[in-house]
Formats: sequence, structure tokens, C-alpha cells
Amino acid sequence: MTSFHPPAQDPAQGFSDSAARWRMEATGAAVPAAVAAPDGGRQNQPGTNQSVSTWNMEPVIELKDLRKAFGAFKVLDGVTCRIPKGGVTALMGPSGTGKSVSLRHIVGLLMPDAGDIVVNGKSVPRLREKEILELRRSIGMLFQDGALFSSMNLYDNVAFPLRQHTKMSEAQIREIVIARLSEVGLAGAEKRMPNELSGGMRKRAGFARALVMEPKILLVDEPDSGLDPVRTTLLCDLIKEIATKYQATVVVVTHNVFAVQRMADYVGILYKGKMRHFGTREEIERSPDEFVHQFFTADSEGPLGMD
Repeated sequence: MTSFHPPAQDPAQGFSDSAARWRMEATGAAVPAAVAAPDGGRQNQPGTNQSVSTWNMEPVIELKDLRKAFGAFKVLDGVTCRIPKGGVTALMGPSGTGKSVSLRHIVGLLMPDAGDIVVNGKSVPRLREKEILELRRSIGMLFQDGALFSSMNLYDNVAFPLRQHTKMSEAQIREIVIARLSEVGLAGAEKRMPNELSGGMRKRAGFARALVMEPKILLVDEPDSGLDPVRTTLLCDLIKEIATKYQATVVVVTHNVFAVQRMADYVGILYKGKMRHFGTREEIERSPDEFVHQFFTADSEGPLGMD
């Protein structure tokens, strides 16, 4: 497999290390375009919109010039980023900018038109069908509605992956299922059917099922959708606790700025098919990029309108 080299940096885009720029000016050295524009002391990896601090961390997921179109509509138009191992990464951006599509590429549910997705050092598009199935078994995924089987009670829903992919005894499965249900606050509800559960309970049940295989990567698609503020807060705390307890890398797609501020360690903001900025939550909060600032603060003033 050939090594990946990011495309050359657009000089107009620049990346900023004001301290480095000042040192160069003080010694009379020429200031490269890549460090010419001050940006609050933050540097971006050349050729990307990702901060050097996060780019240099050990990545568990890498998107490399990822491109995907549906007909004439380019959903992903050259997305490049490295998602650090461990902690919670939030993917944000307006509707239709490729957040959920990115998650589906990570688990091989979609294949790119161009570019690459690397998970744990393996190129997903180059995996054989058997290897993709193994990859999916190693990744937990929580969809918006929990994606529970309507014909199964809560216990059987959560037990399903263990029965499908392991040779555990029913006694072993029961021990794990009851433990996971307790973790998400659903102890005692195992006999209830999905239509007897509230929206928040269905999401927590989906979490329990995603966790039974103890995945090191957990993908969560809009977990706060349809939840009230209190239950959103509780869910954010649960996501953070799960990431810490299982030492897992959690990637969350959300529009909720409050949720991101509460749980995210890293934030990527997608806009018009590109990664507008990826960095720590603190770096995103300090970003001078007009769009990033507007989206992350939910301000009505800025380049993003109703169109």
C-alpha cells in the first residue's frame, strides 16, 4: 500500500504559528506563506484544515482525500482528516454535508468514488467481503432511532450480536446483557418491547447492544435527535463515560453545540463536502474562521444563511 501524502497547501489558506512567524521576522528570515497568517497561535497540518496537535496524535481512523457523489451532488469533495485514538470526536456541519455518509464509509456500508478510508491501519476499500464483515463486528454503531428489532424484546435485541457472532453459552450472554443494560439505566426493562420504550430508552437500548461486543470504535449518528435537554445531557454524560470505561474511540455525528461542548474532546466541522476545520474543542472555540465560529456558536450573523 502506498503512503499517503496530503496535497500541497493552498497559500491563501495558510496555517498559523504566530510565534514562528515572529521568530523568522526577528532573524530576517523569509516568512513562508504557510505561516504568514496569524491564527490565534494554532497551526494546521500543511495541505489540510486539521490542527498539527491532533494530526500528530495516533490515528485510529483516517479519511484521505475522500470523495463521494450521488448523481451530480458531491457529498464529500476531498475530505482529509485523522481521528485520534481514544476520546470522543464530534462531526458537525449543516445538513447534507456528509457527516452520516462519512460514518457509513468507515464501516464499509458505502465505498468512495476516490480517496481512501483507513481504520486501524487497514484500507477499507481494499478489504475483501469477509474482512469487511470482521471490521463491522469490531465496530459498534448506534443509529438515530436505536435500530431495534421490533419483533424482539429488549433483552433479545441486546443479546442478538452475541448470539450471532460468538459461541457463548446463554448463561454467559445473560451476564453480559444484564450488565450492559444496567450501565445504560435499563435494568429491569429487559422484557419490554421496542414500542413500549420512549425515544430516550430506545437510544440507550441501542447503546447497550452496540457495547455487548466491547468494541474499541463506536460510531453514533445523531444520538440527541428528538430528546429533551435533560435527556440530551444524560446521554452526553453516558457517551463520555463509555469512552473512558472501554478506552474506546467514539465518533458522534450531531448538530447540537451544547452536546459537543459537554462531551467532545475533538471536533471536525464539515461544510460543502470539505473538512473546514478539525482540532481539539478548545481550538475550534478559538478558531478565527468566520464559518467555524458562526456554526459552533450558533450565531445568526455569518456566511451561513437559510440557503
